[in-house]
Amino acid sequence: MPYPMNSFSADGFTAREEAPAACLFDHELLGLILGKEPAGGQMAQVCDRVFALYSGRALTPVTPEELSSSCGLADDEAGRLAAAVELARRLLWPDDGRRPVRSPQDACRAAAHIRCLPKEHFLTLYLDARNVPIHEEVISVGSLNANIVHPREVFKPAITHSAAAVILVHNHPSGDVSPSQEDLELTRRLVEAGRLIGIEVLDHVIVAESRFLSFRSESYL
Repeated sequence: MPYPMNSFSADGFTAREEAPAACLFDHELLGLILGKEPAGGQMAQVCDRVFALYSGRALTPVTPEELSSSCGLADDEAGRLAAAVELARRLLWPDDGRRPVRSPQDACRAAAHIRCLPKEHFLTLYLDARNVPIHEEVISVGSLNANIVHPREVFKPAITHSAAAVILVHNHPSGDVSPSQEDLELTRRLVEAGRLIGIEVLDHVIVAESRFLSFRSESYL
């Protein structure tokens, strides 16, 4: 008896009950995610490029731009695949608060709960020597676009919890993640205060509903 075939609808790929995902070839799974029919060898070639991109990287985050340029995917397809890989990564390694914060993306995920708040929240992540979060604290809650933060309020919990480093995070309810002059001046003061007591400020990340900005990545830090 032949294996049942997969069907395609106008909305994209639809796997029949007789062919669960575990029974599909790699290029068929990719077609399922992208909503495209794996016609001929085209999808297999795209699949090979995707596997080559991830080779040796396991589920390390890859940007949609990388997928688009390296694998020949349209922007929406690259975004869909990047989202699927990120979901798989989170399912395999649930965020129990004990994973190291290694990038601005990690910091953004750790502070996801303040991204859409209607007022500015200034949050500090306190890390051990391996960059694993050991504590977090909301230092200040401001108005729609203003916040007041003092160095002593940031570093007192760092000393209490024996933190080796901190990451500063605050949200911009407006959605614009460009740092204000006050943001830049506050960061400079906190970096200097951290140096005096031996606790490094690794980054300051501004988050919004759909974007973020890292001071370190933008060379503000």
